[in-house]
Amino acid sequence: MVVWTRIVVEKMERSGQTHEKNLRGRRDTFTINCSGFDQHGVDPAAFQAAFARRAFRPATNVSIPIRVNISFTLSAIMEVDAQLQLRTSFLWLNMIWYNPFITWNPEECGGIRKLGMATKNLWLPDIFTEELMDTDQTPPVLMAYVNSNGHIKYSKPMRVTSICNLDIFYFPFDEQNCTLTFRSFIYTMEKMVLDMEQDAQEILETTKNIVWSKGEWEILPAFSSIASLSPPYQVAIRRRPTLYVINLLVHSSFLFTIEALSFYLPVESKNHASFKMTLLLGYNIFLLMMNDLLPSSSTSLISVYFALCLSLMVLSLLETIFISYLLHLATTQPPPMPRWLHSLLLHCTSPRTCCPAVPQKGNTGLAHLPREGCQHCPGVKEPMELVGKVPHPRETELNGCPGSVRNQQEDEAQKLHLVRLWVRLSHMMDTLLFCLYLLFMATSVVTVIILWNT
Repeated sequence: MVVWTRIVVEKMERSGQTHEKNLRGRRDTFTINCSGFDQHGVDPAAFQAAFARRAFRPATNVSIPIRVNISFTLSAIMEVDAQLQLRTSFLWLNMIWYNPFITWNPEECGGIRKLGMATKNLWLPDIFTEELMDTDQTPPVLMAYVNSNGHIKYSKPMRVTSICNLDIFYFPFDEQNCTLTFRSFIYTMEKMVLDMEQDAQEILETTKNIVWSKGEWEILPAFSSIASLSPPYQVAIRRRPTLYVINLLVHSSFLFTIEALSFYLPVESKNHASFKMTLLLGYNIFLLMMNDLLPSSSTSLISVYFALCLSLMVLSLLETIFISYLLHLATTQPPPMPRWLHSLLLHCTSPRTCCPAVPQKGNTGLAHLPREGCQHCPGVKEPMELVGKVPHPRETELNGCPGSVRNQQEDEAQKLHLVRLWVRLSHMMDTLLFCLYLLFMATSVVTVIILWNT
């Protein structure tokens, strides 16, 4: 009985010594005994008790949450997919937290204040981005830095493909504002609290010094963070529009300018309609070739611009065909002009250059018909050339028709008047469409300048 009691006492004493050795120096923290580090280097056995706790959250009180300070550096914006509403970026995530089980006195440990330790021996926060839409393929970092006061700093690269609400209406002058929200995958806010290690301005300055700035996108000063329990960061980026302005807007403007200058071609020319049709075909080929540069997810302002250019070209071709038809009709059998159209024509033209009134019977000759009406129609033949010359009265008498001289003169005068009316209408239509072209070109240039400078 005495022997058995002595064995139990010895086991209890041995167990107490072991527990005291493992938790030596424990009051408020667990201080590691690192005596001899200055002579023999770091002793791995001194950290075995702390490494054995790597599977558990490093907290002396389970009711107190651990605080993890995070920050990140955006290294590159690799891709922005407007169709899938995704943005792929590369960043370095920095995390700092306190582990009370790994502390030591630098004076007793040969002046060592920081150690690099393998991450497999440490507890690591499971931080991920809430907007993540693809698996992170970057390799894990195998080392972390531990300070003598128990603070651990861990940095790891992340290739983040995150969802982002992209608005491409102002493409290629668009700005996108995407959010990165960092959370813990396992722990709730009662167990782990995320905080910001740096403010948004410091993160922006660091990012500007490191980011690959020669790509398509650039970081804007609108970089900000929202204070909350899980810190989300607002990252504003802007597209560099030079490539798209040169390849899309400038080339399109060249074709459209040539189309506008085609209004100076003679209307009665046989090559007028074919020239406009060739330009229209070339513009369609241009749009097909540049289709890969245009966003396909939603309607953008540049798509509306191209659609308006194409519509004006089609309208110009239709107007040319209609004017050619009117001129052909005027040379053969000019129809009477409707009263409302005649009134509109007189209202839209100035009194000095408007077409003359219909000559009444009793007016002899063509001396009373003003000829200013077609002097302002470049490229259009004179009505006298279109309908032929009016015969002289004496020539008519010699031909044996003295009684019909006055009637023929009045018929020819009325016919000439109708020709001038239809020619004036054609000229007015051509002028209105040309003014519409000039207005559209001026509006487009002003819009591009405003969007580029804002």
